[in-house]
Amino acid sequence: MKVCIDIQSAVAQRAGVGRYTRMLAQHLGEAAGRDRLVLFYFDFKRGGEPFPVAGAEFRAERRLPGRWVQAAWRAVSWPPFDRFSGPADVFHFPNFILPPLRRGRAAVTIHDLAFLRFPETAEKRNLRYLRRRIAKTVREADAILTVSEFSAGEIVELLGVKREKIHPVWHGLAEHVRRPGIGEVTELKSRLGLKRPYLLNVGTLEPRKNIPFLVEVFERLKNFDGDLVLAGMKGWNWEPILARIGSSPRAERIRRLDYVSDGDLPALYAGAELFVFPSLYEGFGFPPLEAMACGTPVVSSAAGSLPEVLGAAAELVEEFDGGLWADRIEALLSDSDARDRRRRAGRERALSFSWRDAAEKTWKVYRSLD
Repeated sequence: MKVCIDIQSAVAQRAGVGRYTRMLAQHLGEAAGRDRLVLFYFDFKRGGEPFPVAGAEFRAERRLPGRWVQAAWRAVSWPPFDRFSGPADVFHFPNFILPPLRRGRAAVTIHDLAFLRFPETAEKRNLRYLRRRIAKTVREADAILTVSEFSAGEIVELLGVKREKIHPVWHGLAEHVRRPGIGEVTELKSRLGLKRPYLLNVGTLEPRKNIPFLVEVFERLKNFDGDLVLAGMKGWNWEPILARIGSSPRAERIRRLDYVSDGDLPALYAGAELFVFPSLYEGFGFPPLEAMACGTPVVSSAAGSLPEVLGAAAELVEEFDGGLWADRIEALLSDSDARDRRRRAGRERALSFSWRDAAEKTWKVYRSLD
C-alpha cells in the first residue's frame, strides 16, 4: 500500500497543525512496515527536504507556488491534488479540509471544532473558509482522524458524521519534553532574566486562550510575590490582549517572551511554580501536558478535551471565576505536598502519550481503507 501525506502545514510551520504533521510524519516512517510513505509539499523556492523521515519518500512540486494552487482549490476546487503528488492508495490531509482529488481513498484530520463552538475566537477569513468547506470534507472523506474522544463527539454532534467513520488518536509527546537538570533550568532563567518565581502560560496569543482572564486571576493573587510569564507568538486578534496586559496594575510583573524554541521549553516549564491554562476550548491541549511531563503542577480549565487528556493529574477548574481560580492557585502554592503529588501524577500521566503509538494507530486507519 502507498500512502501520501500532505505535509505543507509542517513546511509552512503553522502553529499546532504544523507540529502535529511534522511529528506524526517522522514516526509514520518507522511504523510503515512494508507499506510506502510519500510526503508531499510545494517547494517553489527550492528549500529542499524540510525535515528527515526515515523510510519515507519526499515528493515536491517546484513549478508552481503552493499559494497559487491553494487559492485555486479555494475558488474552483481545481486542479486535483494527485496531479501534483502522483497516485497513491490513501491520501492523508492533516489540516481540516480535503483538496480536490481524482482517485484514491482520503483521510482527513479534524483537530477540533472551535470555529463552530466559538466562532468569535476565529479569524474571519479562515472561519468563512472552514464553514464553507467542512461539510463537503466530512461527506467525501473515507476516514476522519481526530485527536481526542472529545473532538470525535464534537464531530458527531456538530457535523452529523457517523461515529464509526471517526478515529480518535491522541497526540504523542516529543522525546525531549522531559524534566531537565537543575543546571539547564538555572541557565535558562539567567539567560531570559527570570529572577523571580513565576507562573507560566504557553500558547499563541489569540482569543481562545483566554489570556485577559489569566491577567485578571494574576491581579487577584494576594500572596504570590512573583511574575506571570507568557510564552507564545502573536496570533489572530492579539491587539486587545496586549492592551489588557499593558493596562494591568501589575503590568511590570507580566513578562512576554514571544517565541521560545522547542529546546528551551522544557527548562521554561520546569522552572515555573505552576503552569496555568485557562483556555476556552481545546481539541487536545499540548502545553499543559508538556508542563506535566516536565514535572510542573498544572492548574487548567476543564474546557473541551482537557479533562480527558490531563485526567486527575491536573487541578481542573470548572468555572471561569477569577476569585475561584486565584484561591485554587494560592492553595496549591502554599501546599508543597500537594504540588509534589501533582508533579508525580503529571509525569506518570504524560507517559500515556507516545508518537510511536499514535503512528501505529494511524497506520491501522490507513490499512482499513485499502
